[in-house]
Order: sequence, then structure tokens, then C-alpha cells
Amino acid sequence: MPEEELDEPIVRPATPADAAGIAAVHVRSWQEAYAGIVPDAFLQGLDPVDKARTWTVYLQQAESDDVQHWVAVQDGQVVGFASVGPSRDEDARRHEREIYSMYLDPGRWGRGVARDLMRSVVGAAGDRTPLGLWVLADNERAQKFYRRHGFQPDGVERYEDIGGADLLQVRYRRG
Repeated sequence: MPEEELDEPIVRPATPADAAGIAAVHVRSWQEAYAGIVPDAFLQGLDPVDKARTWTVYLQQAESDDVQHWVAVQDGQVVGFASVGPSRDEDARRHEREIYSMYLDPGRWGRGVARDLMRSVVGAAGDRTPLGLWVLADNERAQKFYRRHGFQPDGVERYEDIGGADLLQVRYRRG
């Protein structure tokens, strides 16, 4: 069966009208990417309606928080998103930005949409702006993606409680 023809993805700044689409991608992506890493009960309990409420607030206050939210839209629907803001790390370098989130609908993995989203994020930050991000140590797929885009682990790690489990995160930096 031939693969479905899709329009080229468009990456643009997110608006509050994108909240439901972002929330749906957020939940599906977590449930797929973190299966076997994050506790199943937590993943099953993720609710796109609750997430949409949260995303509406994030998107409404983004400018005042110096946070940029991007969406990848394909065939009229949000298929990915990214959020970038000031680094929250104590040892952040001057003007360092942090990618807070970057998620893609699992049905679009491996089709170049995440690459387009990353290029937009890096382009908006500027080539000379240092970027950091945190990734779960057990999320090998994401780590490979970030390495392909010039990010490298810098040796800093931390634990975060997600769904009642202490999960190891690794910091990656670029620039």
C-alpha cells in the first residue's frame, strides 16, 4: 500500500488556538515515547483536555515569560511542537536558552517534521546562542535526534520524579 501523501509541514509560532492540538500531540507522544520508561499508570492517566487547559495558559503568558512556542502543522493539524525560553539551570551561560519541550506525533516520527521544527528553533535562537535541554537517560531515540542536531551531553545529570518514579535525566548542550 503506498504511503499517504502529506503536505509539507509548516512551522510557525504557536497561538492559544493551538492548545488542543499541542495537548493531543503531547499526550500521544509521551504515551508512545515513554512507554516502559515512565510508569504506565501515569501515562494512561494523561488527559488531553487537562493538558489543553494548561497549554492555553502557557501560550497566553509566553511573551511575558520570554518563552517561544512553535508548532509544526501538516494537513491542517498540529503534528509537533517545541517550547524554548531562558535556561533554568543554575550554571547557565550568559544568554543561554533552553528547549523546554519538543514533541512530535508518533505517526510523524522519521518523516523530517522534527528536523524542520528543530531548524526553526535553532534559527530563531541564532547560531551563536547556546542552547541546552534535558532528556531522559533511557530515551535513546531522542538522544540520537539531538546529537544529529549538534547537541552533546555535557556530563550533568539529575533525577526527576515523573509519575512516582525517580528518572535520570541527562543535559545536552549546543553552542
